[in-house]
Amino acid sequence: QALRRSSGQAGTAQPSRPTARPPKIVGGSTITQQLAKNLLLSGERNLLRKGQELALTMVLEQMLSKQRILEIYLNNVEWGEGVFGAEAAAQHYYRKSAARLTAYESARLAVMLPRPRYFEKLPNSGYLASRADS
Repeated sequence: QALRRSSGQAGTAQPSRPTARPPKIVGGSTITQQLAKNLLLSGERNLLRKGQELALTMVLEQMLSKQRILEIYLNNVEWGEGVFGAEAAAQHYYRKSAARLTAYESARLAVMLPRPRYFEKLPNSGYLASRADS
C-alpha cells in the first residue's frame, strides 16, 4: 500500500486508500433511460449496461413521442412491492381507477416514484403530503 505523511504530525506515516477503484455510476436518469433500463435491460450497474441504456434511449426517442414514452413508463414503473403501473397504483393506494384520481392523489403517487418501496411503508408521510401540495 502507498504511504502518505499526515499533514498534522511530521514523521507519522499512514496507509492511504487504494486509488484504483472502478468508477461509480451515479446520477439521475431521464424517464426514457429508466424506461429502456426497466423494460429492456438487466438491473446491473456497470459501464457496458449504461452504454446499452444510452443507445436504447436514443432509439426510443427516435421512434416515440415524449408523450408516448411517458405513457409507457407510467404504465410499467414500480409503485411498491408488486405494484406496477399507474392503474395498479391507483387501485392499490386509493381503491379506484387512475382515471378517477384527484390531482392531489396523482401528485402523491408521482412523489413516490424515486423510492416507491420506502414510501409504501409510510402512507401518511408528511413529506408525501407536502410535496404533493407544492
